[in-house]
Amino acid sequence: MHLNKVMHRDIKPENILIDSLDDLYIKLTDFGFAAFFKEKDKLKDVLGSPIYMPPEIVNLQPYGSKVDIWSAGVVVYVLLCGKPPFYAETK
Repeated sequence: MHLNKVMHRDIKPENILIDSLDDLYIKLTDFGFAAFFKEKDKLKDVLGSPIYMPPEIVNLQPYGSKVDIWSAGVVVYVLLCGKPPFYAETK
């Protein structure tokens, strides 16, 4: 049995809430671009914020759930360094 999973596709600092500094409960918000999918499925929609988009989406290639991991990594980079790892004047 293959269960559907959820892909957020727009992980960025504006969509992350911290409920408590004591227990550090982290919550994601804004599921407007989220999609249910099966692990074997590949999606092609170009969605999300350009700074946090993984190469697959930028290059218009089919992608899976790992796009959320890329975006989370970019968020961690921004939190540690204070700026995005890849920045340009245009998309």
